[in-house]
Amino acid sequence: MKKILLVVALGLALGGCAGTKGTIDKDAQITQDWTVEKLYAEAHDELNSNNYTRAIKLYEILESRFPNGRYAQQAQLDTAYAYYKDDEPEKALAAVERFQRNHPQHPNMDYALYLKGLVLFNEDQSFLNKLASQDWSDRDPKANRDAYQAFAELVERYPNSKYAPDATERMAKLVDALGGNEIAVARYYMKRGAYLAAANRAQKIVERYQNTRFVEESLAIMESSYRKMNKTQLADDPRRILAQNFPNSPYLQKPWHESTSIPWWRYWR
Repeated sequence: MKKILLVVALGLALGGCAGTKGTIDKDAQITQDWTVEKLYAEAHDELNSNNYTRAIKLYEILESRFPNGRYAQQAQLDTAYAYYKDDEPEKALAAVERFQRNHPQHPNMDYALYLKGLVLFNEDQSFLNKLASQDWSDRDPKANRDAYQAFAELVERYPNSKYAPDATERMAKLVDALGGNEIAVARYYMKRGAYLAAANRAQKIVERYQNTRFVEESLAIMESSYRKMNKTQLADDPRRILAQNFPNSPYLQKPWHESTSIPWWRYWR
């Protein structure tokens, strides 16, 4: 019985491979006499029709037959976009990075950087659902940093690009995301009694993410953590800054460790 099942499974697998190969061969046969212009136009139509798999196949055929010239270069970018729209972020990134390596001075490099940033920005699909509530704390910080770097390179190198304004807006959200991740870790350390680690994390927010909404709480965490360590002078400095910049802060009336009753485990991300 096991041998029979194995034969059947193998037959199905080979049949699937044959079907895929047949599709590829069919496209190759249909397009064998096409010009590069016609091949690109057909691939682009498939892309615009959301037929991403066939668009990618046609772009691959185009590159294999016409490896040089502007159509092949644009096919690489379009392939990256097709993978992005088809929820294949790893393949999309690989395609963008191949384009960057092969054509570092291409006039559409601003778009390549923008697309790279978009792929990284949307890497975690659940992230899109958190935008409305700004729940950034469990977002992968590496993906945030990489996306920010791509957008920052775009804005720095191509400040007049039509993609620069949107990239700038996304950079602001990513900075907030990075600050949110840091404050979550600082809260966790406070709840666990790791006061020095909490103070260091909070200080990092104050220094690197000054324009985010987490600075006020970070100063309060710094003060509270230093007082817990009986370092009065170090605690007085963040309190003074807190009073100057946030005169109505509730943390001036009650220290951070007395201002929350949320269980420590809710701060771990």
